[in-house]
Amino acid sequence: MITILLVDDDPHIRELVRLYLRKEGYDTLEAANGRHALDLLESARVDLIVLDILMPEMDGWDFCREVKRHHDIPILMLTAKGESQQRIKGFQLGTDDYLVKPFEPVELVLRVKALLKRYRINSSQSLQVGSLEINRLTYEVQNGESRQSLPPKEFELLFKLASYPGQIFTRAQLIADIWGHDYEGDDRTVDVHIKRLRERFSDHDGIKISTVRGLGYRLETTS
Repeated sequence: MITILLVDDDPHIRELVRLYLRKEGYDTLEAANGRHALDLLESARVDLIVLDILMPEMDGWDFCREVKRHHDIPILMLTAKGESQQRIKGFQLGTDDYLVKPFEPVELVLRVKALLKRYRINSSQSLQVGSLEINRLTYEVQNGESRQSLPPKEFELLFKLASYPGQIFTRAQLIADIWGHDYEGDDRTVDVHIKRLRERFSDHDGIKISTVRGLGYRLETTS
């Protein structure tokens, strides 16, 4: 069974979210602050986290930072209305999606489902996105009978974005994942590689690499 961790110091919000998630067949764990939530992660398997920001003892920022340092778990952040800086900071720390308070519980459930669907860990060496078949063993991308090999960094960047369609990745995340944490070059190298991928692939391949202003990039399917 899929288990979702609810981290919020408001017991009424936790109760509301719990009721709607359990109606969909999800199991839930609850924590009133980040420190308690970290303890739960040490003893239980969690598939997704719904996270509030303002909490006592350990707030959502510090918790998110710790989770992304040690775990590969998607996080849906709850943010105050109109606080765009909260969303930007959340994405920079590795948050995967956000929902503005006050929110409709039905929308939260839909976002949880979408996030679980796209945040799969791709255990195979190939994937299909749009009309493209991307093969990690050969570093080739095939579209019908057409086949082309990509330079390693371009391929890894495409594979990363295509593994999580719709998810926003910051430049810092992409640099760390593809070039490594010890990379000392300009993070604008990501922009150069994105430009090259856009020149190779476009809407007729069923994909689009979009720029999310102030945040980063995401790959979307167009067919």
